[in-house]
Amino acid sequence: MSVLTSFKPGNEFGADFIEFWTVVKENYAYFENKNTDWDKVKEVYLPLAENAADRKELITIFENAIEELYDNHFSLNTNLNTSTRLVPSGLDIWAEYIDGKAIVTEVRKGFSADKAGVKNGMEIISINGIPVEKAVNERIGKCITSIKAEVRNYALRQLLAGTYLVQRIIELKQNGEIITVNLDKAIGDLSVNNENDSLLEFRIIDDGIGYIKLNNSLGDTKVIQLFDNALSELKETGALIIDLRETPGGGTSVVARGIMSRFITSEMPYQKHILPFEEKEYGIKRSWLELVSPRGPFTYEKPVVLLVNHWTGSMGEGITIGFDALGAAKIVGTKMAELIGAISGFQTADTKIPYSLPTEQIYHINGTPRENFVPGYLTDLRDPKYKDTGDPVLTEGINIINSNMRK
Repeated sequence: MSVLTSFKPGNEFGADFIEFWTVVKENYAYFENKNTDWDKVKEVYLPLAENAADRKELITIFENAIEELYDNHFSLNTNLNTSTRLVPSGLDIWAEYIDGKAIVTEVRKGFSADKAGVKNGMEIISINGIPVEKAVNERIGKCITSIKAEVRNYALRQLLAGTYLVQRIIELKQNGEIITVNLDKAIGDLSVNNENDSLLEFRIIDDGIGYIKLNNSLGDTKVIQLFDNALSELKETGALIIDLRETPGGGTSVVARGIMSRFITSEMPYQKHILPFEEKEYGIKRSWLELVSPRGPFTYEKPVVLLVNHWTGSMGEGITIGFDALGAAKIVGTKMAELIGAISGFQTADTKIPYSLPTEQIYHINGTPRENFVPGYLTDLRDPKYKDTGDPVLTEGINIINSNMRK
């Protein structure tokens, strides 16, 4: 391609950056939704790559280039102790700008922020001693042409996720009182704070309602049999709740279809794919519907509620829009992680740096982009009515079953 002919990288680091930049330019599925000047990314980061002292420094340059697309589904598959934790997997506070203030809108249950007493509705004042507005502005990329809410929220969450090297100290304000929380000193490594080690758990709750929770296991095919076993045990329940609120790490469509297949009686579409590369290359659009087929010794036909939150990511989001498309469940909770598209993996030729980026666009079968899906029963956890509720989303799910779904 002509884009390569005007550049002559001085070493293998520069050559690998040009290769990476070109792969992204040709395959990234969401440029039309981004306010990023990808040509400027080359101008800014290629000289840095050519002059990198070693592979570690090159990795940091790649990380910074990726942040120019403010996309949490695009990441390197390697990291350093200076790398930012993945969002949402390595994040325990979901925050966003509301009326010009950085507000906590959800706290991840059982992780550092929760154990340290961070609450929904608190305002974030500073992160590691830097006023939040200054920290966010400094984190925003150099090649972003329009700084919109999506960009600022991305930078805010990157800062809140923090790195593997530096402890996270945040100041928060609620009702006029300012508190300081040192998350990582008090609790330790965020990645080991979750107390749920099993792939799946299930039980009967609240007057005969079955409950199945997936614990970040949507990439492990063993969970299909575990789900089948759980469903068999819960076969006679009057309704079922499936909890996807701890599935930030993605997964495979094999597991997704394995779960959804137990709730339908005929083959049906559950999501739509678009591959922009072919239209860009040949001018011919390629899209298709992905189907799920019924499976198993019985179909669970009682009312089903699906619980989601900001740690329902990627394949968890796919299952959610799938259940909605199939008409097989009511969706209850907050908005999800908004991880865009389906990812493909690549690796640079010389330095062998692996990375994954969205190459396919994913849609609900009604045409809604997956990342824009809103639960039918949207829960605002800042609402004062949830102040003394231990698990508002689960409580709402139970209430919906008892008041609207049971015959």
